[in-house]
Amino acid sequence: MIKKDFTRRILSGKTDVLQIFLDALHAGKIKFCVIGGLAVNAYTDPVVSLDLDIVVISDRIKDLRDSLPAGFKIRSFPNSLNISAPGSDLRIQVQTDPRYQDFLFRSKRKSVLGYPMPVAVVEDVLQGKIWAALDDTRRPSKRQKDLADILRLVESRPALSAFIPRALIKKLSLN
Repeated sequence: MIKKDFTRRILSGKTDVLQIFLDALHAGKIKFCVIGGLAVNAYTDPVVSLDLDIVVISDRIKDLRDSLPAGFKIRSFPNSLNISAPGSDLRIQVQTDPRYQDFLFRSKRKSVLGYPMPVAVVEDVLQGKIWAALDDTRRPSKRQKDLADILRLVESRPALSAFIPRALIKKLSLN
């Protein structure tokens, strides 16, 4: 089984919703990059996730909304847009926090779940995970996942431990 088939199966989709979404981004010439857990997967041993976290160039958010095929649903939140499609478990979260915008210009093309996509460089992925882990407004279970993702990155690239703030060192048992 190839990675795309596996991805489609875990996303419970008869159609390739991820490819449809990527095609809409490409057709609209909307610059984006993958951040979050699937970006961590691009640099470490992969873990199954139903979430695709991305950042889109801020002045193209409206174009993204307009480029999505009929049936895609969009919900707006203070720092994100959540996109879903009927018949798929894929959850796409577009991060609108302006801190992530610079990630776009340093991203590198990598394979994510068998799909070639621009992915934030590993240092930016780590920074995003640090911001998320320190965000007290996030659910504790989400912050624990962020800590696990930070640990996965540091275990695969020990030099990254130099970027971990003191507030997280003890939580990660890195001292």
